[in-house]
Amino acid sequence: MLFPIRLLFHAIVLAVFCLANSGFCVTAKPNVLFIAVDDLNNDLGCYGHPLVQSPNIDRLASRGMRFDRAYCQYPVCNPSRASLMTGLYPEQTGVLSNAGDFRERHPDITTLTQHFMNNGYFAARVGKIYHYGVPLQIGTDGKDDAASWNTVANPIGIDRTELDSVATLQKGKYGGTLSWRIVESRDDDHTDGKGALEAIRLIEENHPNKTGKPFFLAMGFFRPHTPYVAPAHYAKLYPLDKIDPVMEKPGDRDDIPPAALADRAHQRELSLAKRREIIQAYYASISLMDACVGKLLDGLDRLKLTDNTIVVFFSDHGYHLGQHGLWQKSDLFEGSARVPLILSIPGMKNAGLASDSLAELVDLYPTLAGLCGLSKPNHLNGINLMPVLNNPKAKVRQAAFTVTRIRGKIPGVKKNNQLGHTIRTERYRFTEWADGKYGVELYDYKSDPGEYTNLAKRDSAKKVLKGMQQLMQATRAHTR
Repeated sequence: MLFPIRLLFHAIVLAVFCLANSGFCVTAKPNVLFIAVDDLNNDLGCYGHPLVQSPNIDRLASRGMRFDRAYCQYPVCNPSRASLMTGLYPEQTGVLSNAGDFRERHPDITTLTQHFMNNGYFAARVGKIYHYGVPLQIGTDGKDDAASWNTVANPIGIDRTELDSVATLQKGKYGGTLSWRIVESRDDDHTDGKGALEAIRLIEENHPNKTGKPFFLAMGFFRPHTPYVAPAHYAKLYPLDKIDPVMEKPGDRDDIPPAALADRAHQRELSLAKRREIIQAYYASISLMDACVGKLLDGLDRLKLTDNTIVVFFSDHGYHLGQHGLWQKSDLFEGSARVPLILSIPGMKNAGLASDSLAELVDLYPTLAGLCGLSKPNHLNGINLMPVLNNPKAKVRQAAFTVTRIRGKIPGVKKNNQLGHTIRTERYRFTEWADGKYGVELYDYKSDPGEYTNLAKRDSAKKVLKGMQQLMQATRAHTR
């Protein structure tokens, strides 16, 4: 009789309550399904893309809130993930490349999942949450933070074990360059398919009705990160003649500082046919990942956990597919800094709505802590998004901040590790490279959503430029 009595006590502790000033009711300690996606831009059905099919992510958006202006803090995997998992900005974590480790500067910091573990949660990781070298480290712990989890799982599929069949722009390289493969296969042959099944198994084994503890399950999908390996049945959703690649506009780069152009080998000279082939594989990889998201959502439904589980869906950064002649990530344009972000909370009154409030990935830590009734650790620098979840027209920040190391080739400079910083307001983006030493940029999204005209040197934009420079100074004072 001891076990039923313990469960009865647990049920009393998890009595339903309404969060103060919130528009939804959850239990005192709801579960969290934390879905992190690797290298995904906003090419999704729920974000209005005319071609990409993402029915399961769209389903999640229909029962949650979609953030239309969410931004990463660094458009590269390791710095972005270290930032959002610690609640610190990249210059504060000290992680400014894929080689860094936030524990070197902050050995005792309490990460997002550690905070939940300290408050009675079971925390598990499947796949990539902290950094992995993709694809070669798939199937290992990568650069994981062991202190952040009670248990982990490292699935491995044909996207790692069959690299010889992958097409690549650079022989023997698959992760840092464009690489792709469409293969007759089942979803479960792929790392993400196996990961979804493993995540469901962990949820089943650690169901709160069994353990008396809520769970925080972090599922890190690898696709659509290169290599874009996907089943043929998803590629068929994207006929090549339906894909309309972005081509570099003549003169587009003339007013862009060289420091801003994070080019990679062989990517600007791609033919139209090759662009279509690559983008088809990228989109097919998105649809594979979307199907895996659907399995997770179906698993919550089957296990009767949907009504007591917060679901978070986001990408670690954006991704270019030819804009400004750029591919992949690392730069400070909208396509690289902007990310998809969806938050679904049981019983939320604003389900299915979207917000254009500026948001940062560093806001996830304080938001999830607040939603689950946990205290806010003193070191956090993000903002709780609760006001926006209650009212999609609410605004919680004046600007979103992103930083990166300069990758562009600067005339007369052989090597540098200096930084570029950018802020995005509702209307403008202002970027400065090495405090302006290597150039500045100013874009007006009201008149120029494609970022084709750098206004920084226009007399007509002097007043706006000065205001953005002042806002940058104030923002950077908070992020260093």
